[in-house]
Amino acid sequence: MFETAVEQRVTDLEGLMAEVWRTIERVDRQIERTQRHLDQTQHRIDQTQRQIDQTQRHLDQTQHRIDQTQRQIEQTQRQIEQTQHRIDQTQRQIEQTHHRIDQLSREMQTFKEEMQAFREESNRSRIEMNRKWGELANKMGTMAEDLVAPSIPRILRQTVPCPDGRAESVAVHMRRLHPADPGREREFDVVAVCGEYVLINETKSRLTIQNVEDFTHRMPEAREFFPEYAGKKFVGAIASLYVDESVVRFGEKQGLIVLGFGEDVMEVLNTPGFIPRAF
Repeated sequence: MFETAVEQRVTDLEGLMAEVWRTIERVDRQIERTQRHLDQTQHRIDQTQRQIDQTQRHLDQTQHRIDQTQRQIEQTQRQIEQTQHRIDQTQRQIEQTHHRIDQLSREMQTFKEEMQAFREESNRSRIEMNRKWGELANKMGTMAEDLVAPSIPRILRQTVPCPDGRAESVAVHMRRLHPADPGREREFDVVAVCGEYVLINETKSRLTIQNVEDFTHRMPEAREFFPEYAGKKFVGAIASLYVDESVVRFGEKQGLIVLGFGEDVMEVLNTPGFIPRAF
């Protein structure tokens, strides 16, 4: 009976030991699964940590770029403020310059108006002085030498092709004997030579249509008193201090240059573009 009990205990012990080994095996397997799970978890943790580290580096880089951008923005803002300050200064300078220009423009306009008034007054004074001079010369019978002769070079330039714009000679009250008939003598108020043209002038204190007609008839004869100018063209000019418009038109129809008092002492009264007749 004792042996049976021992055997039973041995059997129980063996069963218990088998159960223990089975338990140990289960525990080992559980430990292995747990270890694998832990390893997997640790692997995921490592991966996550690497991602966190990578993300942190990215965040650090991003923050660095943000800091750089912020510094650039601040620098740009300072540059903008400096530029705006210079713009404001330039704007003030422009406004001051415009103000000065306006002042100068007003001063210049005032000066121009004063100069214009001065020129007009001087012109009126000159015309009045010339008028009085002309009337005095007319009264004294010296109009040809005092008024007409000094104006002849300018009048020639205006009416005929005058080389170099200069008269070769201007003579006043010229007396000439007829080369073929010494008994015939004529006096010419003004005789001027310019290039291929010879101008013969007759000056009257008062000019009438009859005076113009008589002078026109005498012009062809004038050539006979100047044989030295046989190859030149003769043109006639009649002059007076004040010439009626009807006399001007009649003289122009005869092909004569008509001269009368004006701003430049004696002026051509003919229609602009008038070409004198060659006698």
